[in-house]
Amino acid sequence: MTIKAVVFDAYGTLYDIQSVAAVTEEAFPGYGDIITQIWRIKQLEYTWLRSLMRRYEDFSVVTRESLSYTLRVLGLAHDAAAFDRIMDKYLHLDLYPDALSTLTALKGRKLAILSNGSSDMLNALARNSGLDRVLDATISVDQKRIFKPAPDAYTLIESKLGARPDEVLFVSSNPWDACGAKAFGLNVAWIERVTPQAMAEACVKSDVVPPLTMFKALRTQMDELGLTPDHRIRALSELPDLLAHES
Repeated sequence: MTIKAVVFDAYGTLYDIQSVAAVTEEAFPGYGDIITQIWRIKQLEYTWLRSLMRRYEDFSVVTRESLSYTLRVLGLAHDAAAFDRIMDKYLHLDLYPDALSTLTALKGRKLAILSNGSSDMLNALARNSGLDRVLDATISVDQKRIFKPAPDAYTLIESKLGARPDEVLFVSSNPWDACGAKAFGLNVAWIERVTPQAMAEACVKSDVVPPLTMFKALRTQMDELGLTPDHRIRALSELPDLLAHES
């Protein structure tokens, strides 16, 4: 097997979605953590619901709607300026510390993002973080008008990069995305940033499970869908060595 292209998920894989918590906490002191977790859970849920209902709206709309839901159910009054400041963070998410160095080390293969993000959001995010200098393509599911993990979304990799599924390593920290890519036929590396052991330790430290721990229990552990990623790694920085052994 020769890997010609390495394709990354964006949110939660290259970019730390938890970095929005600083902005949500500033806007709503004491609520930053729970806003961040409910927002992300509903954001994902809305992508799947809209795909199933065949009522596609791009990810900027989904992100606004899920934030509106979150603030409403928490009873948090807000003005348009505060709302827009929070939304703007999605164009300036923090990179994981090893993201840029890892992509730089992988140059020589085609490098791309395939994301549920809208084209405008992804292009701004890549530009603001400097990843546009090392990526060959930033691919949005907008072109198929359906969100991952629908198979049609993953077809964009071959059409944009000219690499067959067996020539692609798809990298995601999102279990549902890793399963979707594997079901489609891609080689998959899943980033397991949170282990079950760490989850168990976090849960026994308090009588009340904090929002971030609950989020990690729901969204960071491999799903029971009868699919197994080809590789299980703990960080992006492991990819260069992994690919060196695959070549």
